Amino acid sequence: MSRPADVRDRRAEEVRPAPPSGRRPALTPRAAVVGGGIAGLAAACGLAERGVDVTVLEREESLGGRLRGWETELADGSRAAMDRGFHAFFRQYYNLRGLLRRADPGLDSLVPLADYPLVHRDGPRDRFSGLPATPPWNAAVLAATSPSFPLRDLARVNLPAALHLLDVDVPGVYERLDHVSARDLLEAVRFPPTARHLAFEVFTRSFFAAPERLSAAELAVMFHLYFLGSSEGLVFDVPRAPFPEALWEPLARYLGGLGAKVRTSAPVERVGPGADRRFSLPGHGSFDAVVLAADVPGTRSLAAASPDLGDAAWRSGLARLESAPPFLVSRYWLDRPVRPHRPAFLGTAGYPTLDNISVLERYRDAEREWAGRTGGSVVELHAYALPGGCDPERERGALWEQAVSVYPELGAAGVVDARHELREDCPLFAPGSYRARPETATPDPFLVVAGDHVRTGLPVALMERAATSGLLAANALLSRWGLPGHTLWTVPRRGRLAPARALARLTRGAGRPQPGKRPVERRR
Repeated sequence: MSRPADVRDRRAEEVRPAPPSGRRPALTPRAAVVGGGIAGLAAACGLAERGVDVTVLEREESLGGRLRGWETELADGSRAAMDRGFHAFFRQYYNLRGLLRRADPGLDSLVPLADYPLVHRDGPRDRFSGLPATPPWNAAVLAATSPSFPLRDLARVNLPAALHLLDVDVPGVYERLDHVSARDLLEAVRFPPTARHLAFEVFTRSFFAAPERLSAAELAVMFHLYFLGSSEGLVFDVPRAPFPEALWEPLARYLGGLGAKVRTSAPVERVGPGADRRFSLPGHGSFDAVVLAADVPGTRSLAAASPDLGDAAWRSGLARLESAPPFLVSRYWLDRPVRPHRPAFLGTAGYPTLDNISVLERYRDAEREWAGRTGGSVVELHAYALPGGCDPERERGALWEQAVSVYPELGAAGVVDARHELREDCPLFAPGSYRARPETATPDPFLVVAGDHVRTGLPVALMERAATSGLLAANALLSRWGLPGHTLWTVPRRGRLAPARALARLTRGAGRPQPGKRPVERRR
């Protein structure tokens, strides 16, 4: 099979579907996909492309899940797009990019961000432009040229512990590291403090959790996916238009062309046994199969309201799924521009809550038009892993003050309008949680689960985990109906460097991190 356009890494792995195990039904099978986010849309495409009668049921008014978008009217009377904030579409997101290419073959809706600086409050600054793409040279050049890796501090690094980052295999890495936190692993490695903040914690917090609340295995898989296991590099793309226009409306039209039905504002309250077909979704009809592709709160709620779904032990497991701490996205339409040299995206470390700053007119057409017409700027701030029960107004004010300390010109700008999104619906990958996470399969062979909270058995994360799980869910049902599945792609499923893996095995006991005695709260 020829490689897709996005798979440039020669060591990327093809994941072929299992051969069909069941007989083709006499009647066209009917499947309900509960959730219209990335996972649900991937599952819907995978099923509809093989002739399954698919209905997508999304509770919100628009598709996209946590990447949905909507229109808002600003105080100056102009219409503007709003969503839940910046998302990076990395080049190694093979299955997500393959999903988007179904409706946008050239991925013309995406534009590249070749560099994104990372800055620490105390001064150190890193960039990723100019690095080699292939491991281990990318890591070697970063360590040699970065101010975050001073030579005198590198001598203190605990090599056996650091080798855990080169010895990633799925699921073996979870057996070795899931019981400890990302903070425990970073402390065991003894990276220089600035390197720890800039090269690790900035990425760690993309899981919406502080390092002490994130599994060390997830950190290792993440670093493998983005840096040490892939030669696709750290370059990523971003949508040039609002998410609905760039991504989801074209995909909905594609699904419609396959005969699938896409229903928004269509919440599913319960799944029960059907009469003429296996499942009944009150208000939506009967179906032969269900793909449960809701977010974590929606999954918990649906399982609790559906006593006939799966079995008691399985539903109990879903009830224990945890959501990550709250996060805040603040978007400001300003009456004057930020300085011309400000990057489109800046990652920050060492601040009480500020995690990154985006200047949207640097890459999005609608914001570029607004800025050009008004002479202003559209700036977005992110704060991940806020305290539970936090005061939204206080957090918004504190986030703005931190942003002004990074970009002082914001202090003189007038705010034309602002929008704020405080949410708490991302999955938490806490230490020791891996075995309790749901898999695609369930006790019912015609009920499958998809989402970025699902175990896939592959080194994927975030949006790519969602897309991958959706296609795996589709493949599971297709096999039972005697239909061919879809080939997936992944970065290598184990560390690229055989000598490093062998050395890691020899020193594994000496470098094993231990669980910390107490979490360290983020400086506030």
